[in-house]
Amino acid sequence: MTKNLLFLLVILLGFQSSYSQKKVIEHLQDWDNQKMYWGFYLGVNKKDYKISYKMDDVYIRSEATPGFNVGLIGDLKLHNNISLRLEPGLSSNTKKLFFTHIPGGEKDSVRTLNSTYLRIPLLLKFSTNRFRNIRPYVVGGVSYDYNFSSNEDNPDDNFEGEFRMKKNNFTYEIGVGIDIYLYYFVFSPSIRGVFAINNELVRDHTANSPWTGPIDYFGTRGVFLKLAFH
Repeated sequence: MTKNLLFLLVILLGFQSSYSQKKVIEHLQDWDNQKMYWGFYLGVNKKDYKISYKMDDVYIRSEATPGFNVGLIGDLKLHNNISLRLEPGLSSNTKKLFFTHIPGGEKDSVRTLNSTYLRIPLLLKFSTNRFRNIRPYVVGGVSYDYNFSSNEDNPDDNFEGEFRMKKNNFTYEIGVGIDIYLYYFVFSPSIRGVFAINNELVRDHTANSPWTGPIDYFGTRGVFLKLAFH
């Protein structure tokens, strides 16, 4: 995760260096004088789970497929280089859990989780001074995440084939990006790391369940690529 963020930062700095050698016309020169502006974003994500165990002889393998994210952006200027951002949106992807310590076929040892979240991140954005038509930034904050696919209220548990998670969750988010001032709008690609704060696991009714009994902590972690338009 850290390597991905550093790699993007190196690319952004390299882009800024080469860009500085050219004479360009500055677009949207009054853009940064706005107190507030709006936008939307599209993107992809790769989310799986951080899992810790109560015992050493248990391992649960998580496989995730790329998903999508889409949402809106509201940006409130607090300072020339600091703004408060609200980025509500939807995030969805599919994950498989392989319980390698449980014998038998896939009916018992594999669970497929199709997850759709309503995410409401509240973030602080720290930007450099604008250089011609680019402005790198870092962003970080917390998010409330509602899991539409949690199965938390389902009375069936893993003994009936249902892996359950909590509906209400909190994550923290950090990332880097760059604002690119184009002729009509600002294009802002960024990469974010997202990490669960709370334990998202809903335990089975039986305390010694082979699915949830060995788990100490179960939380989302992922990488988001966002393409924002303001």
